[in-house]
Amino acid sequence: MATGLAAGGRRLLLPLHLRAAHLLPPQSHLSSSASAAEGMDGGDRGGGRVKIFDRELKRRQRDRAAWAMGKTDALADAVADNLLDRLEDCRKAFPSALCLGGSAGAIRRLLRGRGGIEKLIMMDMSADMVRKWQEMENATDDSLETHFVVGDEEYLPIKESSQDMIISCLGLHWTNDLPGAMIQCRLALKPDGLFLAAILGGETLKELRIACTIAQMEREGGISPRMSPLAQILKKDTALATAAIYQSMFGLEDGTIPATFQVIYMTGWKEHPSQQKAKRRGSATVSFSDLQKQFGSNQS
Repeated sequence: MATGLAAGGRRLLLPLHLRAAHLLPPQSHLSSSASAAEGMDGGDRGGGRVKIFDRELKRRQRDRAAWAMGKTDALADAVADNLLDRLEDCRKAFPSALCLGGSAGAIRRLLRGRGGIEKLIMMDMSADMVRKWQEMENATDDSLETHFVVGDEEYLPIKESSQDMIISCLGLHWTNDLPGAMIQCRLALKPDGLFLAAILGGETLKELRIACTIAQMEREGGISPRMSPLAQILKKDTALATAAIYQSMFGLEDGTIPATFQVIYMTGWKEHPSQQKAKRRGSATVSFSDLQKQFGSNQS
């Protein structure tokens, strides 16, 4: 976002029995297929990008998440509500909005008229997840026009300058090219459009990372990455040792095991002539030394 991107981090500590399922059911009565949604483009599937995450594997995981998705989720609710709370500070309305993957269902369910959205496009790389959203939308009765798109955040199939707002809740951290995905979001925004995002930070599941490291050192004599992107499978004895260490180091008296989720929130605006701009360097008419003389340097 050319006018600046503000990011803030927040840590959520939840017991592991409040598992973080990805999405929550939306509530709306209008739905239509991807082909009916305006502002669509063919997308650019160019290569040359570093592959950290297997996007096909992520799609299959999203398919499974669609079938296992519950009615509520403590983590998704908390993050989505914190993200949408930023709209309370905006007087501007955003008639058209694009919601990208992740916990898009939670965003839709908790939207409650915030942001003045009239048309919402919900996009996910999983066709099963999109179908799940459609089923849930048909059972609701609000008047928000909702469209559904099967698409990948890495190759955003949205026309340039077509959206007033883009929201991504707990999804962009799985892209292989996060800056590239954000650039595509910027291009899809109209001038003075708003970008809101929440991604998981590096402190997420630190307890599990510590337990995995200790178990591997004890059982295998070395360590390797076990957290996202989870490229390898733990051996059975190492997995059992990890669970035992996790319980002994972090387990609570009530039998639950805490898990830390660090959430990084981002807010950005696409450039527009009406936005405030910094003055030209050297254009100040009052120097800091003059201010120091006027207000004094010995004030406590």
